[in-house]
This record gives sequence, C-alpha cells and structure tokens, in this order.
Amino acid sequence: MAHPKRKTSKTRRDKRRTHIKAEMPQIAMDPTTGEPHLYHRAHWHEGKLYYRGQVLIDNTEEEIEVD
Repeated sequence: MAHPKRKTSKTRRDKRRTHIKAEMPQIAMDPTTGEPHLYHRAHWHEGKLYYRGQVLIDNTEEEIEVD
C-alpha cells in the first residue's frame, strides 16, 4: 500500500474529483435587447455586437459610395 510522506489537503483532493460533474452553461438575458446569451460572451443581435448591454460593433450602417 502507498505510504504518503505528507498529508494531502482535503481541498486538493476535492479539486481533483470535480471534473466528473457535468455542468450546464449559465445563460443570461441581455438588459438592452432581452436576448439570451452565455455569461461573459458577446452576442450578435440585428447586425450589432452587444456585450453587457453596450454596442461594441455596429454593422448596420451602410457605406456610401462617392462618385
């Protein structure tokens, strides 16, 4: 039988065993658009990239060609 030289902590043991659990991803609702998205992730809605209720990228504006 193995004979450890020093005691391994209970938290270290528990961390080693946590990978067995399968967790569901958490879903948040954007305060501006009301769209569901994953926590800590930006999401697209109607041509705009939102993160925490603010617009990061706006692709809805069309470019104007000058003759």
